[in-house]
Amino acid sequence: MPESLARNLPEGPGRSAHPPIADYAFLSDCESNCLIAPSGAVEWMCLPRHDSPSVFGAILDRAAGSFRLGPYGVQVPAARRYLPGSLMLETTWKSPTGWLIVRDALLMGPWHNLSERSATHRRTPTDYDAEHCLLRTVKCVSGAVDLSMVCEPMFGYGRREASWRYDGPGYGEAVANRPDLDQDVTLKLTTDLRLGLEGRTAQARTRMSQGDTAFVALSWSVLSPPRTWVEAVERMGRTAEYWRQWINVGVFPDHPWSRYLARSALTLKGLTFAPTGSLLAAATTSLPETPSGERNWDYRYSWVRDSTFALWGLYTIGLDREANDFFSFLTEMCDGDQDIQIMYGIGGERELPEQTLDHLSGYEGARPIRVGNAAYLQGQHDVWGAILDSVYLHARSRDQVTESLWPFLKRQVEAASKHWREPDQGIWESRGEPQHFTSSKLMCWVAMDRGAKLARLHDEPGFADDWQAVADEIRKDICANGVDDRGVFVQRYGATTLDASLLLLPLLRFLPADDPRVRATVRAIADELTEHGLVLRYRVSETDDGMHGAEGTFTICSFWLVSALVEIGELDEATALCEKLLSYASPLGLYAEEIDPLSGRHLGNFPQAFTHLALINAIMHIIRAEETVRTTTFVPAHQRL
Repeated sequence: MPESLARNLPEGPGRSAHPPIADYAFLSDCESNCLIAPSGAVEWMCLPRHDSPSVFGAILDRAAGSFRLGPYGVQVPAARRYLPGSLMLETTWKSPTGWLIVRDALLMGPWHNLSERSATHRRTPTDYDAEHCLLRTVKCVSGAVDLSMVCEPMFGYGRREASWRYDGPGYGEAVANRPDLDQDVTLKLTTDLRLGLEGRTAQARTRMSQGDTAFVALSWSVLSPPRTWVEAVERMGRTAEYWRQWINVGVFPDHPWSRYLARSALTLKGLTFAPTGSLLAAATTSLPETPSGERNWDYRYSWVRDSTFALWGLYTIGLDREANDFFSFLTEMCDGDQDIQIMYGIGGERELPEQTLDHLSGYEGARPIRVGNAAYLQGQHDVWGAILDSVYLHARSRDQVTESLWPFLKRQVEAASKHWREPDQGIWESRGEPQHFTSSKLMCWVAMDRGAKLARLHDEPGFADDWQAVADEIRKDICANGVDDRGVFVQRYGATTLDASLLLLPLLRFLPADDPRVRATVRAIADELTEHGLVLRYRVSETDDGMHGAEGTFTICSFWLVSALVEIGELDEATALCEKLLSYASPLGLYAEEIDPLSGRHLGNFPQAFTHLALINAIMHIIRAEETVRTTTFVPAHQRL
């Protein structure tokens, strides 16, 4: 049986043909990314941007394209790791006759727009830029191994087969494209192996002996790929140096958990889109929140809601430049007369129409496969609070509100003041009827409270007093209508349902952490909204979210609980929960959106920025609490006033 078919079959009785979500490696050059399965196959890659149609989509359908490099007949590696301080993958293979080491990276190089300005970059140029090339190097370190390379792109989310042709007189270069598609992408394979072209497949095979080396470069722009082994090694070294220089800018405490902070920082960097500064929610679309279920969404967009948490996390660990770029993207999107949206395309697109790809079978049969996200049309009142808290964090890092920001700031505060009494779809983007969600009112309070603080910073006492009065009114309304008979804050007015978003009450400084209602809410969520210690968003049986089926525990909510427990003085309990959550990290230190509390299986899109942001805040809460345990004052992770 040909290897291209054999590798798509389940590995054993009852075993899925898809690798576990947590077993994928994530690579990025901050313009595009890919996921690599343990088998050595690239099973998800969208070009030329993070949100473009896929050229390798086997993660969503085993026939939707992949790119494997590894020993023939061996599917399970001996070991995998990221090269320290990088998003570069090293895979060690043991075959019956020898050992191979494969390294994979999306290359970074010097800024290349020297004679003319970039047509895509809107942020300040840096010294480095994406080289639009996936480089894979191989070295045989012992014995002899049969190496196999199979590259089978399927353009347009698996709709169109590749058409390969040789480029040049020899066997070392080939190109593939489908010019009949809306977004034409030309792929170029450059290698020191001898390529064979068979239909939609480009492949190579050779026997490698100890000391032998090989490289394969897949590129998709006019930039030149490496053409020799020496050049490939040099490009790999340059990429490693980029990541080392970047991670060295961060400030990481000398603590056993610092490696989780560093890996989260690298993951968040990989989820940025450098030309605009936007931050993706996740690298993928339609990985299921419920096995074989319908809760499948496209997360390759930038949510305004993430802004507060992004700035909390990035400023906390010293990554101010990424925080500032994301803030610039947000203000760019939200400026002007148009209403603010809850989310935008990573290039600033306002329209993100949702469609289903019915020709794909889905990850383990989970359908529908969605591209686009109809939630961009929803009204969610948390956006003003997220924006104003971001402005507040940004302004505090400079001790001023710039004059250019003031009109923008006023518009957002006035919008929150106008709409806070209205129902909305809530933080979780419910597709049911609009409700008076308590967390939405909370974020409107944040908008007014931060607006008042910013007005004082800008020497506008009149606005400060007016906006503080509205903030006080919202607080009074929440405390009157959003609390049940037990003194616990509830999901929505008039209900008794719990919601994990209310763990933000102490983190956002709505009430003091020692307020009995705050403590009661944190304890109720910890005791009643958990499965085996991990936190649910809400009970789906008690909430009309417009969907069917169960869902896993939301990892971000579990990390929020860690932070909230620290806030209310339960450091030991918070530490134990954090240790448990860290034990669920993927083999490479990554997190999807959800975790099945029984199996530990990761669910949902991967890797997810929101989860890694919450992880940073939770770990830093614990570290700060440990540092100040002998004092009477706790300094929170995000150092809020």
